[in-house]
Amino acid sequence: MNTENASNILPERKPKPKWLRVKLPTGKKYTELRGLVDKYNLNTICTSGSCPNMGECWGEGTATFMILGNVCTRSCGFCGVKTGRPEDVDWDEPEKVARSIKIMKIKHAVLTSVDRDDLKDMGSIMWAETVKAVRRMNPETTMETLIPDFQGIEMHLYRLIDVAPEVISHNIETVRRLTREVRIQAKYDRSMQVLKYLKQQGQRRTKSGIMLGLGETREEVIETLHDLKENDVDVVTIGQYLQPSKKHLPVKRFIMPDEFKEYEEIGLKLGFRHVESSALVRSSYKAQKHIN
Repeated sequence: MNTENASNILPERKPKPKWLRVKLPTGKKYTELRGLVDKYNLNTICTSGSCPNMGECWGEGTATFMILGNVCTRSCGFCGVKTGRPEDVDWDEPEKVARSIKIMKIKHAVLTSVDRDDLKDMGSIMWAETVKAVRRMNPETTMETLIPDFQGIEMHLYRLIDVAPEVISHNIETVRRLTREVRIQAKYDRSMQVLKYLKQQGQRRTKSGIMLGLGETREEVIETLHDLKENDVDVVTIGQYLQPSKKHLPVKRFIMPDEFKEYEEIGLKLGFRHVESSALVRSSYKAQKHIN
């Protein structure tokens, strides 16, 4: 091997184990919703992110929508969303999202967004307007808002609390030691403070998610679960990290199913209301359960 060029060779991507292979989504409800998405050119994270749980979630009347564009101001090492200068805010977007939810007859909507550190309000006004628009057009639909950290600025966070979605979620993503590498512009303690503030200000359900397989240890995962519980989080999701492209952080290890089960049991013993823990779990998995 030419050692001069060895440093430029990207690590080989690990093949997925059998428990990460999923069947293509099927079923009458999925087929119906897929037809509506294509017909009306609706923008769901389920389809654009090729979520492995799309068929199951759609069958239960749940879907995820992303607001504030598809270009992020941050450059997290795990995320497949483009980084750069975002486009101007589309102030018609709240109505568009609400209309999509109505067309698809969604029972439980998960809203998420890119980070918008380029905006004075970090995008929080658009967040609040979208929740209100969905409520006006779909009064029976429940909502989860999977929010950025808004740099921990309480005024921006309170805009979400004020419109009272059933669940406010903010993902910690990884353990403390790996945060600087995985979530380059984020801070572990700031995210914990965000979650605590939400609960202190009266948010009924809070939620966070962790990805495994980035090099964390068992002890670090358990420590993170303890930290989330100490900051009054109600619901935790734990899933396998999958590398979006060769440019992103590599998968260090595929976590065995029995390990996910162990973390679920530990989380429930700690007192979380819900713990979803398996290889294919994503933030919005079984989201409709988490409103109770």
